[in-house]
Amino acid sequence: MAGGDTAAVRNVTVRYRGTVALNSVSLTLSEGVTGLLGPNGAGKTTLLRTLATALVPDSGDVAVLGRNPGSPGRRQEIRRNLGYLPQSPGFHRHFTAFEFVDYLAILKEITDRRRRHDEVRRVLAAVGLRDERGKRLKALSGGMRQRVALAAALVGDPRVLILDEPTVGLDPEQRLRFRELIADLGVGRTVLLSTHQTEDVAALCRRVVVLDRGEVRYDATPERLSGVAEGRVWFSTERDPRAAAGWRTGRGTYRNIGSPPEGARLAEPSLEDGYLLLLGSVPEQREAA
Repeated sequence: MAGGDTAAVRNVTVRYRGTVALNSVSLTLSEGVTGLLGPNGAGKTTLLRTLATALVPDSGDVAVLGRNPGSPGRRQEIRRNLGYLPQSPGFHRHFTAFEFVDYLAILKEITDRRRRHDEVRRVLAAVGLRDERGKRLKALSGGMRQRVALAAALVGDPRVLILDEPTVGLDPEQRLRFRELIADLGVGRTVLLSTHQTEDVAALCRRVVVLDRGEVRYDATPERLSGVAEGRVWFSTERDPRAAAGWRTGRGTYRNIGSPPEGARLAEPSLEDGYLLLLGSVPEQREAA
């Protein structure tokens, strides 16, 4: 890896029963928060599992923290310094929140009981679950269980943090807390955040990568991705039939995406606008409250 890079894949290909999930993908990650966007089936989870050492690629090279996860010893060294929140965490529902995170801390080889329990209390407090640590997982809401899984990923203060759809099940207030936490975590460590929430990427990430059909379609700043839609978003009093997508806003005007007519009142493009136009996947129409 180049100086400053903490994780990298080079020409990585992964196949599932003949279907190519990743097609010769190359990507390097350094300190800060990187957002990962892409439609369902784009290969995002496969890429995250590969970087998290949970999946061995069919071909290509992987390096995390300067180590190749191909050997068991190196793989274990990586996992001690890596936090991974999978898309569907496997919960032992009869565990309490404390017991579940403690169990993951044991797997990370934090053997000193007092130090481990202090660490469990620290990460549960960090995700706002200080008072719920004694409750069983089956009694917690979906959003709280998601925060427990995030706490488990934070055990050991990892240098690399890989998060797959971490805001699933979180209400708006919890998502704001999550943003605050991730913004702080991105200082001095590498965070790769896969999400469908483009507003989280715009708010948190200095870099965004777009995967589509197993290939990298875009790798630059969120501002440049918003710029893909520059001059292609406009307001009108009625839905413009020439628009690729258009919806009625709460103010009664229509917001359109596509090729505007001459003299149209242009709107400030968002990251979501640029993302949809990049992929050519804007829907025919959608309604907004």
